[in-house]
Amino acid sequence: MLHTRIVAALTSVIGLSLAATSAQAAAEAPYLSNSQFQQCLDGLKNSSTFRGVNSSTFEQYRPSEPDSSVISSLNYQPEFQKDVWDYLSSLVDKERVEDGIRAKHEMADTLRRIESRYGVKAEHVLGVWGVESNFGQTLGKKDLFQSLATLSCFDRRQSYFRGEYANALKIVQNGDIAASDMKGSWAGAFGQTQFMPGTFLDLAVDFDGDGRRDLVNSKPDALASTANFLAKRGYRSGEPWGYEVKIPSGYWGSNSRTDKKPMSYWRDKGFTLADGRPIPYDLSSAGLLLPAGLKGPAFLVGKNFDTFYSYNASENYALAIAHLSDLIEKENSSNTDFITAWPTDDPGISRQQAKDIQQGLINAGYDIGEVDGIIGDNTRKAIQQYQTSKGMFPADGRAGQKFYRLINSNQGASSQSSYPQYNQTRIQQGVASTTNTDSIGRLIKQQDGAGKVILKDGSLRIIRTDTGK
Repeated sequence: MLHTRIVAALTSVIGLSLAATSAQAAAEAPYLSNSQFQQCLDGLKNSSTFRGVNSSTFEQYRPSEPDSSVISSLNYQPEFQKDVWDYLSSLVDKERVEDGIRAKHEMADTLRRIESRYGVKAEHVLGVWGVESNFGQTLGKKDLFQSLATLSCFDRRQSYFRGEYANALKIVQNGDIAASDMKGSWAGAFGQTQFMPGTFLDLAVDFDGDGRRDLVNSKPDALASTANFLAKRGYRSGEPWGYEVKIPSGYWGSNSRTDKKPMSYWRDKGFTLADGRPIPYDLSSAGLLLPAGLKGPAFLVGKNFDTFYSYNASENYALAIAHLSDLIEKENSSNTDFITAWPTDDPGISRQQAKDIQQGLINAGYDIGEVDGIIGDNTRKAIQQYQTSKGMFPADGRAGQKFYRLINSNQGASSQSSYPQYNQTRIQQGVASTTNTDSIGRLIKQQDGAGKVILKDGSLRIIRTDTGK
């Protein structure tokens, strides 16, 4: 999401720019005076910021009323903080890797031409595309003119948003994108790779040769524009973003992504790749990144990692792009973990597992809204209540592998004691297998509320997965 550092500082969790979380949707929106809004727009129309925007263009796309929900999003303060392993697991899962591999083959010719022109590795472009919009599947639904006009007239950062409002109008005025396609995030990012309007005007390119820079409907334009952005931010052709590494025992030294040192320094200190192999010679310099401290995965990251970071001013975000791009390149969707495990006994969940948890909560009587795979505050509150009902402490509201196993074991095997199975049942990709000695060997969960129980003698029985009957 190319919100620049200003807007990146306003958002603290992924997903706020592309789609409102369930918590935000439920939050009470502030009252915004429409008369004050229209008076503000009257003033903007003739201001220096909107010089270059025709009066007819301004009036044609002038919002009839403000959108108070964008102010709620602007001031959203999450009640639950996300650990890095939760952040990564929701962005880099089996489904997204497989979608990326498919996109790599479908767009192979275009990606080769982009790499040839801009010097940016195809998989790195795909990594941005996958994280930003799930390969074009999640572009955002907010009307950009209404969102940016509202942000231009109310609350904080009005000067910044006024510039982006004017830029959005110029895009339509120039004929690059139809007004009906100017939809995106609450903060104004739009298109396949979520450019802000100002970034669009500076860096978007017409790669398909139709005379328009259309980052919404043209994948070649969007991917080439992303490569152009990375190249302009200092991307180094032929270099990797970095590597996962193993820290030598007793190491004391710099722990800063920006404190770049020659690779000879790290080799002399005893650093190796995470699997023990020597560090390659294809990176000129790197800084040490420890997203979860000394006990978690460690990375030496170079300049290209910094260009990922410049897209959204978040090291976790940049790591998601880097990791996704590696898995797409290796065409490996079977294992999305790093070599070194995260320092937790409760790893994160995939988007499909998040949907399973949400469906389980709904089946248990909790009103959390739609099943969308986004673990927002409403879902976390329901998890807390569910944990409390099962006598769990602490009831932290976290949607991790432990809770995933708990709610699936309760949903699919109610004849068993739920809580004792909390640490005994392993559920992978919708299949639950138990280690106890009762008659249920496996439960294959279905989406229609029914499931097949495979008994130990090999026979099948159909039961309700929401009641266990």
